[in-house]
Amino acid sequence: MTDILVITGLSGAGRSQAADDLEDRGWFVVDNLPTSLIEKVAELGGSRGSSIEHLALVVGSGSHQADIAEVVDRLRDDGHRVRILFLEASTPEIVRRYGSTRRKHPLSSGAQSVLDLIEQERALLEPVRAMADVVIDTSEMNVHQLKTRLQSVFGEEVPENGMQTAVTSFGFKHGLPLDVDLVLDCRFLPNPYWVEALRHHTGLEPEVEQYVLGQEVTQDFLQRLDALLDLLLPAYEAEGKSYLTLAFGCTGGRHRSVAIAEEVARRLRQRGLSPRVQHRDLTRSGRPAASQTGQRSRSAARAGPVGSPPAAPLVRAGWAAGKEVT
Repeated sequence: MTDILVITGLSGAGRSQAADDLEDRGWFVVDNLPTSLIEKVAELGGSRGSSIEHLALVVGSGSHQADIAEVVDRLRDDGHRVRILFLEASTPEIVRRYGSTRRKHPLSSGAQSVLDLIEQERALLEPVRAMADVVIDTSEMNVHQLKTRLQSVFGEEVPENGMQTAVTSFGFKHGLPLDVDLVLDCRFLPNPYWVEALRHHTGLEPEVEQYVLGQEVTQDFLQRLDALLDLLLPAYEAEGKSYLTLAFGCTGGRHRSVAIAEEVARRLRQRGLSPRVQHRDLTRSGRPAASQTGQRSRSAARAGPVGSPPAAPLVRAGWAAGKEVT
């Protein structure tokens, strides 16, 4: 049967851009599809003689997404592998994107402000978000970062009897990550920042790693976390969850959370999983970022924002050039 990805989410959050990225990776993409046509397109894609292996269906605006649950359940009952991607962004960021393109919001009737329409659509789509396999917040992403994220999530096969896992570190002072499943606060651990010799190092470096992991309270925490994962991992798999993201936070996202995230990823590998590792806030202070394997890499140059509503050629050109769209 066909591998189907249903792309949903808020208008202006980057659904069409995600579709372009998946098309570049060889997916057959149908954009702006009404929910009523999803099953018909899936039937054609999975028919005898079809060469379509990966089918991405971009569902229309909020009013077209509200009844998607029943459609997805029927497709799964027919034997298709169906996953749901939900894209979102903060309300101020979506307002800014609409201001850049001067396009109407799909729910607009002429009487409401863009701000009200965004909140209306957000409330309408909350049930869709709750059932999504993957949620991606594009508020602070540029087009290149979104493409990289999609590649890391959908560029490799999900194990038949397992989940794709991801581990991320972050700093609470920079805000909670919105597109994760479990958040654990590491601020109870002794802080290397207050050790002068460690302050300007990161959790990727041996000195900080040894300091953080060498604490008795850290070892106790990791043991208890292992026991929690013994319960959660098989339970999530039994519920059919395809993706699991664990987030570990400290104050700035450079010391404790980074060391813990790396250690948890190592322990997940011992369980036979292949976690993707990301250190969200390691570059906030100008230090080099960690790549998804935990290695240091050069910080990417700033590029244009994700999710400006589609169809304007000037916007497309701005995206392609990696520039800020105005």
